[in-house]
Amino acid sequence: MLSNILKKGFLSTNPLTSISRYASTSGQHTVLVVLYEGGEAGQKNKNILGCVENALGLREWIKQNKLQDRLKLVVTSDKQGENCVAEQILPEASVVISQPFWPCYLDQARIDKAKKLQLAITAGVGSDHVNLEAACKRGITIAEITGSNVVSVAEHVVMQILALVRNFIPAYKQVVNGEWDIAGIADKAYDLENKHVGTVAAGRIGLRVLQRLKPFDVHLHYYDKFRLDKSLEKELNVTYHPSVESLVKACDVITINCPLHPETEHMFNKKLISQMKKGSYIVNTARGKIVDRDALVDAIKSNHIEGYAGDVWYPQPAAPDHPWRSMPRHAMTPHYSGTTLSAQARYAAGVREVLGNWLDGKPQREEYLIVDKGKVVSRAYTEGDATKGHAQN
Repeated sequence: MLSNILKKGFLSTNPLTSISRYASTSGQHTVLVVLYEGGEAGQKNKNILGCVENALGLREWIKQNKLQDRLKLVVTSDKQGENCVAEQILPEASVVISQPFWPCYLDQARIDKAKKLQLAITAGVGSDHVNLEAACKRGITIAEITGSNVVSVAEHVVMQILALVRNFIPAYKQVVNGEWDIAGIADKAYDLENKHVGTVAAGRIGLRVLQRLKPFDVHLHYYDKFRLDKSLEKELNVTYHPSVESLVKACDVITINCPLHPETEHMFNKKLISQMKKGSYIVNTARGKIVDRDALVDAIKSNHIEGYAGDVWYPQPAAPDHPWRSMPRHAMTPHYSGTTLSAQARYAAGVREVLGNWLDGKPQREEYLIVDKGKVVSRAYTEGDATKGHAQN
């Protein structure tokens, strides 16, 4: 086991872990932190807190607070396969910290394996990589840093709406390729003004999307289980829809801003997509699994959907042959909308706050809690399992 870990560079990235302290000592909690590799950028820029190299600032935080005897930090990017570092550490872990951009999927099997697990923290927003039903039964607390990404994602949504409607990506490619075919770009370029734009969910992110789109003089729409205050509806001049079906039939652009859970999994299936306006657009910065992968590809290829953008995939990271990479008229990005340097500072600070409160037995902020004392306590989620089919990525 130890030789495998050394080969994977696990110990070298974590100065707080030594060979002699591989197993937890009495009274010491193992904290498994699963992050993406930062490479050269992560080594040079200490503000890229979400990578293995900088580890959410946890190494410095532990030293500053003299917590070395209470916490053993295990930082790795190796989360896939039965012999990965994450699998080897899970039986000892009291805490697992992961992130939406490089999720450590905690399915039923992994939760069963993690006998000591008490707390799972999402460094960011979105806890669909955890089987919430299994967490409830085990009494595991699930927390995420609510609000840390709302501005970042809302701005990303507006950017990608404009990229699609204005046909920006093909225009940029022309420049890179040394071409100059204005008619070829203008053929599918429109103004956003006077378009009907709707959001699926008007929570912290969806509401900010509506607020940022209002100056574009568009017709705003939304669907949500919880209706906005009437004064806010009036201020935004936004139309409420009692169902997602009603929303998609009315809109030229749909932006998806709801969490993934069993009720929203594959919400945008073949049937719902077929009810959208021909030539409409979808922007999805929520979760990839909310959209049926193959139904979307078919709708794009048949020209029913004019374009698709977003930065969420399923599973993540997306395989090199994922069909969304090669389908026509897309403006996809890797999952980075909620991990700007500004957002990273916020969610890294939130992770340290949650971990510190847990260690000291202090209550957590209510807005951070997803599962607490055996119940789903966030109204954004429902109890269940959205981790199926992830292939241990």
